[in-house]
Amino acid sequence: MTFNKELDSIKVYEAGKPIELVVREFGIAPEEVVKLASNENPLGTSPRVAETIRANADKAHLYPDDSMFELKEALSRRFDVLEQTLIIGAGSDQILEFASRAKLHPGAKVLMSRVTFAMYEIYARQQGATILRTPDWRHRPEEFLAMMQEHRPEVVYLCTPNNPTGDAMRREDLFRILDGADPETLVVVDGAYMEYARAKDPDYAVDPREILEYPNALYLGTFSKAYGLGGMRVGYGIAQPEIINALLKLRPPFNITTLSLAAAITACSDDEFLEKSLALHKEQIGRYETYAKAHGFEYIESYTNFITWIFTEDLNSSDLAEALLERGVIVRDLASYGLNALRITVGTAAQNDRLFAAMDEILG
Repeated sequence: MTFNKELDSIKVYEAGKPIELVVREFGIAPEEVVKLASNENPLGTSPRVAETIRANADKAHLYPDDSMFELKEALSRRFDVLEQTLIIGAGSDQILEFASRAKLHPGAKVLMSRVTFAMYEIYARQQGATILRTPDWRHRPEEFLAMMQEHRPEVVYLCTPNNPTGDAMRREDLFRILDGADPETLVVVDGAYMEYARAKDPDYAVDPREILEYPNALYLGTFSKAYGLGGMRVGYGIAQPEIINALLKLRPPFNITTLSLAAAITACSDDEFLEKSLALHKEQIGRYETYAKAHGFEYIESYTNFITWIFTEDLNSSDLAEALLERGVIVRDLASYGLNALRITVGTAAQNDRLFAAMDEILG
């Protein structure tokens, strides 16, 4: 059987290993497994949100409100934007898919950082687009500006803070790129981890209202990280109505479940849980920096809820990831991104204790 030729160049996206896999392969009890691979909120789901899900469980047979009025109203209040500048997706990556389908075609060009979220390339290749990457994994504005000038890409992806490295762009650098973009280039600012950047340093934080000042820019956010709703799959896009209206033509009906919608509406006003999550992260991430320094390997300054450890040739990230897996600790090996590195979600104090103890055992 033959399929679309664009699929020939696409690698299947590999998500972080689930707890169930470790249980099956290594016979470790589920409660003994620590998952620090997928940047989920280590506090789990907000109690208020969990109660909302239980209260709406008897509505699971009903289709959701496809206008998503209440969630859009909540996001409109949170960000002080008009509802017509909002689109809701099954995770922010669904909106990435809409953007690719709306702008890309065979021969179109897409520009992104050398190391960044894998789905940018996957969605672009599905449309037959050509992938352009900057020379450095860091988001250097001069590299983006030069390549934008030379290649005139249809889409530019700016992931800040960046996944899987954890670094972020200064506000001034981001706006330099936006100011230098061709009006016909769609610039996607992926702020999936923006809550963490905002809590760490305002110089790296972007307000969606600022993105709305650019008629060719799209801001993305998600409830999967700081809000603890990774399993519910809710994301949002904010852009001028011309962009939103184009993306809405690609949105399937009822793309958010009834329970996901209810959960996100509650999460949007649960500032107490959000602040608790950010405070835990701030309290614990320094332990990872200290551990790296003590053991002679580098780390990338993180503006996310994870940290990336980079190793020299005497340590192999794939071997370390496997050794940790055997000890019931799941992390993300970045070898597939061309980095000898591990991406590790910063967990609770107890989860981090397990990670450090396992590393001590491996390193001897």
